[in-house]
Amino acid sequence: MSVLDSLLDASPTISVGILTADLMNLQQELAQLEVSEVQFLHFDVMDGCFCPMMTVGPPFLRGIRTPLFKDVHLMIREPLDKVESYVAAGADIVTVHAESSMHVHRVLQHLGTIPNAVDPYRGLSRGVALNPGTSLAVLEPLMDEVDMVTLLAINPGWGGQSFLKSTFSRIAQVKEMIAESGRQIALCVDGGITKQNISDLAGSGVDLVVTGSAVFDGKTPLANAKYMLEALRSK
Repeated sequence: MSVLDSLLDASPTISVGILTADLMNLQQELAQLEVSEVQFLHFDVMDGCFCPMMTVGPPFLRGIRTPLFKDVHLMIREPLDKVESYVAAGADIVTVHAESSMHVHRVLQHLGTIPNAVDPYRGLSRGVALNPGTSLAVLEPLMDEVDMVTLLAINPGWGGQSFLKSTFSRIAQVKEMIAESGRQIALCVDGGITKQNISDLAGSGVDLVVTGSAVFDGKTPLANAKYMLEALRSK
C-alpha cells in the first residue's frame, strides 16, 4: 500500500510532531507512540531563513528509527537542491511551501522523480503547504503535482500563536478544489491544534492533523494520542 493510500485509509488521523518529544528519552517516547493507532511522525524542518527558527536536518531524520511514516515539512528557502537529501534520509512525505521558491512547480516535479528510499513500493508523497496569508489561487497550477495540501493555521516559526479561525473557510475551499481536480489528494492542517480545539476539526473533511505538545507532554503520550484521535473522529 502506498503512503497516500495508508493516509487516506486512516483518515482522519494525526501526525505527531517529534520536536516536542523529550529528545533525551526519545526511544521511550516513540515506543509508546508505536503501539498506538498513530502512523505518522511529523518533522518540522526550519532553516532560519524561510522562517526565524532553526531546527533539524537530514542527519536527525536518518537517525530516527521507527516503523512510523516520516512526514517531513520543509520550511526552508529554495528547496529544489535539498529535497533529495531528505528523501535519502527516510522521508515518506515531503511537503514544501508554495512561498519557498520562485519555481515550486519544478520542485514538486522533481520530487515526483525520486523513489522512496525506505520502500520504493510505497512511493513518496509530495505535499505543498500554504501560510495563512497566501491565496489559495496558488494551488490551481499545482494540483496535478501534489498528493497532499497542507494549510497552516498559524504563521510558521513564531511561538505563542493560536489557531486561526479563518482556516475553516480555507479547508472548505480546498476540499472543493480537490474534488474538482478529480485526483486523490489528502488535506492536512498544521498549527495551534490542542486538546481543547481538535474536536472543532472533527467532520471538517481534513485527512491529517499535525499536533505536537498535545501528545508529547512529558507525561502520557499514549493516552494523549488516543484522546486526540478519538476527538478528531468524534463526528
